[in-house]
Amino acid sequence: MKIIVDADACPVKKIIEDLARRRQIKVIMVSNYSHQINSDYAETIAVDKVAEAADITIVNMTEPGDIIVTQDYGLASIVLGKGAVAVSPSGKVYTEQNIDILLTQRYLNAKARQSGGKHINPRKRSARENRHFEEAFKGLLDKIR
Repeated sequence: MKIIVDADACPVKKIIEDLARRRQIKVIMVSNYSHQINSDYAETIAVDKVAEAADITIVNMTEPGDIIVTQDYGLASIVLGKGAVAVSPSGKVYTEQNIDILLTQRYLNAKARQSGGKHINPRKRSARENRHFEEAFKGLLDKIR
């Protein structure tokens, strides 16, 4: 088992590294060249800025039992199909039961934006959200191991 992080916009990279280090789990952070990621623990992989380059790299290295951390519902859906566990930076575990509704919601939101609907910028991440992710991710790691 390894942890693969869709790292470009992942706000919990440090938490992932700290928890994985304590459990001696390999971590791979994948990002494009414009997001330089430095780590003293995780392996870092930089890919082209081409659309979906990081996602394709992540899919290609995913094996059953791996944990993928991503905000991307499409990527989560694909890695679930490969037998991996997918979790969001909020701590939400993507499952076969919830991924279809999330993909449908993403599609409907995109259609609304295309037709001039309001797009609300995300608010700043709170310390409380980080604590929630940490607890959820600890629980996931304990459950899998």
